[in-house]
Amino acid sequence: MESQRYTGQEPSRSSGHRLSKPLVGEDGRIYACSEKDLFAFESNGIIAWTIHLDYTCNAAMAPVQGAVGKIYLVAENRVLKINSFNIGSSKPAAEVFFGPVPGQEELIDIIGLSVSTLSSSVFINIKNRGLFAYTTRGQLLWSVGPVIYRFGYQLGCRKNVTDCYFTSVPVIDQCEASIYISNTEGELYSLSVRSPYFKWIQDFSSLDKYFTVTPGNNGRLYVTVPARALLLALDVSTGTVLWQRSIGPLSTTECAPVVDSNGWVSVGSLDGFLYSFSPTGILKKFSKADTLNCVIQVAPLLDCSGYAVYFSQTEMEGKISQTIDEYTYVSAMRPKTVIFTLLVPATGFTYWSERYPDQFSSSLSESDLHQFVLDEGILLAFVAASKTGNPLQCRTKRQKCASSCSQAKPKYLSIYTGNERAIILFLLFESAVLVMLAGLVRFCCIFWRKKKVQGQDLGSFLEKRRSLQLKKKVFDRTITELEQKAAEQAVANEVFEKLGDMVREREGIERKLSTTYSLGRDRAGSQSKSMLPLYDGKTRSYSFLGAKKESVTVFHTLSDTSSEESGSEKDTHWGFHEEELAAKAKAKAKAPIEAESSSDDGIYETDYQSSPSETTSSSRGFINPLNGGQESGEVKSMQTGSRLSLKRRRALSSTN
Repeated sequence: MESQRYTGQEPSRSSGHRLSKPLVGEDGRIYACSEKDLFAFESNGIIAWTIHLDYTCNAAMAPVQGAVGKIYLVAENRVLKINSFNIGSSKPAAEVFFGPVPGQEELIDIIGLSVSTLSSSVFINIKNRGLFAYTTRGQLLWSVGPVIYRFGYQLGCRKNVTDCYFTSVPVIDQCEASIYISNTEGELYSLSVRSPYFKWIQDFSSLDKYFTVTPGNNGRLYVTVPARALLLALDVSTGTVLWQRSIGPLSTTECAPVVDSNGWVSVGSLDGFLYSFSPTGILKKFSKADTLNCVIQVAPLLDCSGYAVYFSQTEMEGKISQTIDEYTYVSAMRPKTVIFTLLVPATGFTYWSERYPDQFSSSLSESDLHQFVLDEGILLAFVAASKTGNPLQCRTKRQKCASSCSQAKPKYLSIYTGNERAIILFLLFESAVLVMLAGLVRFCCIFWRKKKVQGQDLGSFLEKRRSLQLKKKVFDRTITELEQKAAEQAVANEVFEKLGDMVREREGIERKLSTTYSLGRDRAGSQSKSMLPLYDGKTRSYSFLGAKKESVTVFHTLSDTSSEESGSEKDTHWGFHEEELAAKAKAKAKAPIEAESSSDDGIYETDYQSSPSETTSSSRGFINPLNGGQESGEVKSMQTGSRLSLKRRRALSSTN
């Protein structure tokens, strides 16, 4: 709802200078400008000191409190810095903090000014230029202007930034160390005091392009839309609207709410009520007079404790309210009296209330204030500074900020841990994949490190290896068939010779697969054990299976390392069972060993070193399957010293 502020009130004096919007300082003094002079008033209206300025103050903007003894104010197109400690000394008390260089005047329109004592920064909003951040020593930190796009979406200025600029005073949230500022298109920007990067941008253009922003310093930000008579509470982290409430018609210029240390936000309305909302949006309305002819057109002020608020109700000779569509228009005639009230919105308890000038103390009218034109805003500032009717204990700005910040609820992050079983299965699968990848990487690294395959293509190398593996399988199958055939028929030496040749060829292929074409090592590996008799220079073993799968005597001969062997003996390889025979030898503990010497050419002779306890040895014949169970030969044993000589004559069986 749109409303018009009544400005036709009669000043307390018919003549005198008009003061700017006042500042109630931390030291209890009131600071206000009048043309080119800055005045510091005591709470009783006496002037504490005056500083003459070279520039005319902006009466619509109140001075801003900096550090102790520091005051900042806007005068013409400059920002002046006042140091009250230099008053009466040789050092200048006022200096230009920001502005054009002397002799090079520029058209600079300063819209707003804010100071953060916690970060020792000064923020200046300049029309069509942007927001500038300076240190208290005057060094530029950063500057930023409105934007059109954010994360690829149009959230800022509608068309361009030529006619789009920041229009509000930069508002500082001391608890969040954030700055809030709006532009001409009705968007609200949030950014950090330490960097020019936006946290979020919220669009309120559907409500109105002009609104005021008030920091709650408790995790909330309050936006007041005068045209719609709405109050919105926002989350400072995301800009999300937590709740919105309708209030009475508001003045277009003096409608900024105030937030106390209990988290209650209070705003005065032209309908004569003070609207107070809890942090969750619960409404309370207060009035100390008949609201039929009363208006509240001045923003309330916090008392020195931070828990109570001072507000003023102006009683008019007449008031007319008219609603057209969604807007309410209020017009009023001459003011008769003003009612000042001190109350605690959280409890609704009223500490003090008086009328001006009927019941009000005449000390202000008799002070230095008689030189100036007084209005409700000036009188309310002096009432708040003098702590009139206030029994509460005063607190410092830091203490009030700490109590407000403690009300902000911490943001807890909700982390989804997922299904434990699914996570374990996923980790196992991931581990298996990593092992496979590690093996593949090792394979590739070792492959390219081999000099013998560096010049070859990986595909041809793998194809050659595959062909060798296929050949090995064919040899294995053929050898198995021949062994079965030899065991069943046991007739031909050619079969054994063929088996020996095939075994040697298979062993060659295995050596190639395990050494020459290996990617893991370049040394010869252990040879696979053959099923046929094999002579390695020390032992010779024979193992056969009859046609009816009856047991066959196994002959295993040991030779001394000094024994001479013929070339044919070294070249003859047969399948053997060394492991089985070794186990039997241990079990029998130095028992005589049966041996067979087999050759097409004659007799093999092997010496066996017996233990001293052995006095004799015996030998047994074996059943030759080719002879149908008859003795295939005779073995003569003789003992010479401690050596045992075993001989065997090969008997050929006649098939005719």
